[in-house]
Amino acid sequence: MKIADLIPTVTGSFPNDFNEIIKSINQNQIYKNKNSEKLLWPAYQFSKHSHDGQKRKSGKPYFEHCIAVAKLLADWHMDINTIIGGILHDSIEDTPVSFEELSNEFGEEVASLVDGVTKLGGIEYDTRKEKQAENLMKMFLSMAKDIRVVIIKFADRLHNMKTIEYLSLIKQRRIAIETRDVYSPLAHRLGMFELKSQLDDLVFKTLQPEKYKKVDKNLRSRILNRSKSLKKITNKIKINLNELKINYELKTRFKSHSSIYQKMLNQNKDFAEIHDIYAIRIVVKSKNDCYSILGLLHQFFTPIAERFKDYIATPKINGYQSLHTTIVSSSGEMIEIQIRTEDMDRTAEIGVAAHWKYKGKDSSNSIDKHVKWLRDLLMILSDESSDPSEFMNLLKIDLFQNEVFVFTPIGELIQLPLGSTPIDFAYEVHTEVGDRCISAKVDGKIVPLNSQLTNGTTIEIITSDSQKPSAAWLKFVKTTKARTLIRKSYRKSEKEGSAKLGKEILEKTLRRLRMLDRLQILLSSPSLSGFENKESLLISIGIGEITVREVLQKSFPSDDSFDIDFKKGKKEKSFFNLARNNVLGISVDGIDNILINLSKCCSPIPGDEIIGFVTRGKGVSIHRSKCKNLPILNKSSDRFIEAEWKISDKKEFFSKINIVAEDRKGLLKDITEAISSTKVNINSLDTKTQDSLASMIIILSVSNLKRLNQVIRKIENIKGTLSVRRFNKN
Repeated sequence: MKIADLIPTVTGSFPNDFNEIIKSINQNQIYKNKNSEKLLWPAYQFSKHSHDGQKRKSGKPYFEHCIAVAKLLADWHMDINTIIGGILHDSIEDTPVSFEELSNEFGEEVASLVDGVTKLGGIEYDTRKEKQAENLMKMFLSMAKDIRVVIIKFADRLHNMKTIEYLSLIKQRRIAIETRDVYSPLAHRLGMFELKSQLDDLVFKTLQPEKYKKVDKNLRSRILNRSKSLKKITNKIKINLNELKINYELKTRFKSHSSIYQKMLNQNKDFAEIHDIYAIRIVVKSKNDCYSILGLLHQFFTPIAERFKDYIATPKINGYQSLHTTIVSSSGEMIEIQIRTEDMDRTAEIGVAAHWKYKGKDSSNSIDKHVKWLRDLLMILSDESSDPSEFMNLLKIDLFQNEVFVFTPIGELIQLPLGSTPIDFAYEVHTEVGDRCISAKVDGKIVPLNSQLTNGTTIEIITSDSQKPSAAWLKFVKTTKARTLIRKSYRKSEKEGSAKLGKEILEKTLRRLRMLDRLQILLSSPSLSGFENKESLLISIGIGEITVREVLQKSFPSDDSFDIDFKKGKKEKSFFNLARNNVLGISVDGIDNILINLSKCCSPIPGDEIIGFVTRGKGVSIHRSKCKNLPILNKSSDRFIEAEWKISDKKEFFSKINIVAEDRKGLLKDITEAISSTKVNINSLDTKTQDSLASMIIILSVSNLKRLNQVIRKIENIKGTLSVRRFNKN
């Protein structure tokens, strides 16, 4: 820090934007700190110098964005370290500042907050969606450890949406869609309803500007015309409330543009037909006062029974509490009235931020009960098999949910997403209860495990020590937690079965080759064939990703005696050679007359995103862009070359799929008929059974990826099918 930067700490003459933040902090009595200026000023100066010379698309200094984020955090009553994190939130991402430097200057807590908000850098992604998913996964992982990460991100996103008009239309649309699909429902899930409302309106304004303008014009006109009527109603309410001698605050608000537009769409009505465009809120000191006022309002006004909601007795899963009632005025207008305490009102406005219990000590690992679902999300992220696409699907499933309230046999209230089943309930109670569930009772009556639960019912789960999760449950469970735990259990079982089968294949083959003495060498030194451990080697053999011949070739490259033994029988035409010999219609970097071949490892077909890799002496090898066997090089390397398909659907390519299903009579018949119905030819089929499981390797002739996916979907719908995977050699 320069000497000149220290002068305000002596004189007290701070810049206006800095004073605005301090003013907001001081208005928050919970986190009021006499040292706020002293603590915040170094971060202000650090961020200002770090972003010196940087401009936003609007032409304004980038530092103004950092100040705006910090101001929002102060308005949301966040602690001083979160506000400091807001000022510094782009330091790691957009300046040369490192995590270590921030940690040394402001402590590890602040540095971790900034790092949690920072996008992943230095990594090449195949698609924008994959990059988005990876960045969101990082944010959610950080958020599950410290909820303040997402609150900083909310402030960042809100200000970016407010200034989005300076970006290109393509970027505006991309950011608005992400805000609509992730940040707005997340704000709802965390109880930050005012933020959600603002984000929804900004998204609406960005994606549908003409419709937004129309709603805005109509709303302004309605507000002008109804102002006298609204005042008359509020005065009548005040007169009646004064008789109770209860301290209260009465607020009126007009509903957001986006909510009005959604109501028009859902009810298929014009704006003129939407009557409940505003709501009245009554804020009091206690719960008892809430119910007293409710009784009085129903005494003097006609309530609409079906629109009454008691969210005080049964709060929403995000912590929201309030009484909702809709009354009819003397003029026939329907008016929604919300009644809540001051604490409930604060929670309704800023959600989880209102419940952040920070008192000068590390409490970042404690997550409020109304965001308990974050623990389940953390479990998903810690799962080694989790991938970006799966994460995005699960995230959307988890965010866009209404709730159902049910009870355990001892009366404990359990909140679940609407549409949940007894299996979801069982996993919510405990993982072992879910794993061992064999049946369920709802209000004392046995029901199917795929039954959808309804509000107010009591659920009893019946378990058995011999029971294991069924893959069939995945077809109807609703919660992310249940889905993840079922998949994890199945993957474990699948790996064990594949490893057992792989060992059997390896032993039989080596015995036939009279090389059984090499078994222990291969199992004790799996690295010889390129595997990290024995299990991964056996699993790859068991699921058909690698043959015993290939294992021997890799492990004993100087010994070709076994190769002769393999060739003694009928010479088989290699699936991959067939593919290579028929490769036509691929343009590499715009050049059509170049030596090319399809890679052995991933077997690309038309419809796959592809990339060329210049080999040494063998032309260009064509891979699927996500192929794990591509050399780890920067995508800008001159050995990578652009490639695209230029081929008609009449051309056929070979593609290999692996099927795992419950073994039963007629399974093979059902699978072949399903494939035949898509008019796809089967070139070869190999099947093995082990422990009531059937494993099949099928080579198909397909014209493109669309046709292959059609086949896969058909097979997935067959009874007893557990997994259908496209071949990809690791």
